[in-house]
Amino acid sequence: MPEPVAPLSLRLLGLYPKKAGSAAVGVAARSRLPRALREPLLGRFAASYGVDLSEAEKPLGDYVSFLDFFTRRLKPGLRPQDPAVPGGLNSPVDGALIASGRVEEGTLIQAKGLPYRLGELLAGDPLAGRFEGGAWATLYLSPRDYHRIHVPCAGRVLAVGRVEGELWPVNEASTAFTPGLYVRNRRAYWIAEGRGEDEGLDVAAVMVAATHVGGVVVDGGWLGGRTLPRRGRLEVPGLPCTPGDDLGTFELGSTVVLLVGGPRAARFSWSRSHGPVRVGQRLGALAP
Repeated sequence: MPEPVAPLSLRLLGLYPKKAGSAAVGVAARSRLPRALREPLLGRFAASYGVDLSEAEKPLGDYVSFLDFFTRRLKPGLRPQDPAVPGGLNSPVDGALIASGRVEEGTLIQAKGLPYRLGELLAGDPLAGRFEGGAWATLYLSPRDYHRIHVPCAGRVLAVGRVEGELWPVNEASTAFTPGLYVRNRRAYWIAEGRGEDEGLDVAAVMVAATHVGGVVVDGGWLGGRTLPRRGRLEVPGLPCTPGDDLGTFELGSTVVLLVGGPRAARFSWSRSHGPVRVGQRLGALAP
């Protein structure tokens, strides 16, 4: 049976200078907007993508650039965390849960017929082995979504890292037709081990960038005043984390791959159906 042929738009994208284009979009997004143009320009963007402006922390006119608006905070109290349960893992983002499963023989599934390797996703991080035989879930953020990423569990942070890579789009067509998309694209990751009711579980959040979304930022609170290298990792001295803490930011929107490992991972299961999800809503927990 012949392999499916990628859409023409995706094949043509192979000719597009994705890094240069993304850098140019980044410069434009950071440019300061005249106050008189902020509401009409940002309002048009919000209307085009269906952004819920009632949730934004500030009025439109107070966002000084497109990037400032993309990375907006929400009004306090809008994303409460679901009550703690043993091994509970809450969504780190607003978006859509599009896939989930188990890590089998070091392999995860990007889309039907397109596997990728755990070790490549975490770029050979020495903690990657903790997630063998564990669980994974993929969450997609669209341009309409809130773009900050939050801590999904209670524990202590062990490491953060960054991997330089390509900038293919991360959408339905690209995910279905671009082999190894998540291990080819630029990404950053955050790894923690559970404490309290999450003891015995390890959690990693891998933030995958995309075309025109080259900025994927780990919150400076985990870096201890250091700079995260373009390709490399930093050990974190067991800093405590709680659900809802700031973890990172997408400078527009993309995809988060969540990994669950550790000695109790065999008892962890996803409880939420695929579809829309918001920060703080439970994705899974330990079986009773």
